[in-house]
Amino acid sequence: MRKAKILIPRKEHFQIKSYMVNDLLGQGFSMGFMFSIVSIGTIILQSGINSLGTQIITAHTAARKLISLFCLPLSTLAASMATFVSQNKGAQNYERIIKGVRLSNICGIIYPIFLSILIYFTAENLVHLLSGSNTPAVLQNGAMYLKINIPFFIILSILLNLRNAIQGFGYKITPLFSSIIELIGKIVFTLFLVPTFKYLGVCFCEPIIWCLMASQLIYSYQKIIKPFKAQN
Repeated sequence: MRKAKILIPRKEHFQIKSYMVNDLLGQGFSMGFMFSIVSIGTIILQSGINSLGTQIITAHTAARKLISLFCLPLSTLAASMATFVSQNKGAQNYERIIKGVRLSNICGIIYPIFLSILIYFTAENLVHLLSGSNTPAVLQNGAMYLKINIPFFIILSILLNLRNAIQGFGYKITPLFSSIIELIGKIVFTLFLVPTFKYLGVCFCEPIIWCLMASQLIYSYQKIIKPFKAQN
């Protein structure tokens, strides 16, 4: 009350502004639809994995749990980018946005390098820890999934950072389009590549899709940021 009166709510702060409501609804529906598409793609891919037998399912379940755990630093870093970019956009500090995105990408490159080294030596032990299985097929397939996917965390990190940065800029359709690429990619892999290459096809599914998504988002981000780079 004495030192920060600007933080005390006043009557005008409770007035509903239609443009702000529309913007929040647009962003909310866009992000909700995006996550729905991702989940649908995951379910479709899982149907292909289920046809490969119980040992593969056990291996994949353990490996996916580890992937989700190892991905937490990347997803947390990426989530902060949406707030960081939107705040600096409001302040019209575009140079700070460029530096922030670049720094987050550097962090997202360094972390997977060290993680890949760790996984190379401990993958089978980690799969055993999560699955409780000593079956060689379970341990080997789970380890293969980790060793193929985790080095591609470099691409995934750039993808997540740029997608959240673009959302922070206020763009709703561009991040959604990247999720549509993911859905189509998982459908193609499930129908054509998994039956042919079996679990190896599953292992390479997301890394290849991440590369396609990252390419689209890098192009979109460069297009968005280009006018502000010219100002600097």
